[in-house]
Amino acid sequence: MRVQGCGRFPRDRVAFRGVRIGLDATPLLGQQTGIGRYVANLFAALPAAAPQDDLVATAFTARGAGDLPAAVPPGVAVRARPAPARLLRAGWQRGEWPPVEWLAGRVDVFHGTNFVLPPARSAAGVLTVHDLAYLLHADTVSADSARLREIVPRGIARAGVVCVPSRSVRDEVADTYRLPDDRLEVTPLGVDPAWAAATPLPAEQLAALGLDRPYLLFVGNQEPRKNLPVLLAAFAAVCAAEPDGPLLALAGPAGWGTPPEIPDVARRRVVRLGYLEQEPLQATVAAARALVFPSRYEGFGLPPLEAFAAGVPVVASDIPPVRETVGQDPELARLVPPDDVDALAEALAADWACDEPARRQRRRALAARYSWTATASATHAAYLRAAAR
Repeated sequence: MRVQGCGRFPRDRVAFRGVRIGLDATPLLGQQTGIGRYVANLFAALPAAAPQDDLVATAFTARGAGDLPAAVPPGVAVRARPAPARLLRAGWQRGEWPPVEWLAGRVDVFHGTNFVLPPARSAAGVLTVHDLAYLLHADTVSADSARLREIVPRGIARAGVVCVPSRSVRDEVADTYRLPDDRLEVTPLGVDPAWAAATPLPAEQLAALGLDRPYLLFVGNQEPRKNLPVLLAAFAAVCAAEPDGPLLALAGPAGWGTPPEIPDVARRRVVRLGYLEQEPLQATVAAARALVFPSRYEGFGLPPLEAFAAGVPVVASDIPPVRETVGQDPELARLVPPDDVDALAEALAADWACDEPARRQRRRALAARYSWTATASATHAAYLRAAAR
């Protein structure tokens, strides 16, 4: 990949042999949750998928935009204007100004990585729609996410190709927005190889976190869509039946909404770990008895795959994206209806401690099918299709 200096853009295509690709890098700013990690890994993998192309990162915000150069990989040009996110979204929601070139400079293709695709003077557009929670589960999203009801349709109208993380989201987007197959590209997420090499956190470090005995682990934003009230009710049933049973650890940022109340019987066995960076998170997952993923709705569901890469069993909701990835073999993961407290309690009480090494290896092999290299290759194919339209 050719390296461009910050803010320097050739005036004609003779200056480079490939395509100049702009990407929304806003999700890289601040704590990286699911979409932030998607964008970070896409930036890291694209140079190998498109070595002749130039990458340009921009941000749809004034807050923290100065941190963008340090957040992108070496060799990625940064071009951004300090414009308030609310003003940008208002302009794009109501009209066609400002064009994305005002932020990113001249690009051949611009990728809206996080539901928002601005208008463009001449650049082809690619938009990633991660899920349709803002439509299908509107009661579980924040006020900011609810605004996607107006923003996403405008972005889809501007996009030559719409990327989605799973077949189930592809079907939802196609049905909702009447999109033909040739305007959709399924770009499944990948698993960092570091997950396969993760080693359990040592016992003394676990004890310092309050994890002084076997534990089940939830990873994710603590928000309504993640279904924590059902998880806590199921875990309370486990605590009542097994006074000396496992702990439940909750890892992830606070999210939004009213925190669910922990039942009294489970209060002493629930440990809040808060947000964990990737290395300590991987070591904490690797040491868990099982990962618990009780979401009501997801667009993909990366934590179960990452747990599989570490060899760890999974208890998850029986929803389409999870069935696509880790739900093929009941010996490796137990899937239960999202709102069935009793079924979830039974799965949480399973004796995963005697899990066979052969099963752990099968989990690792399944997770190894998903790579960020493949994600980048599929995404780059979407760029070329959009540019050719």
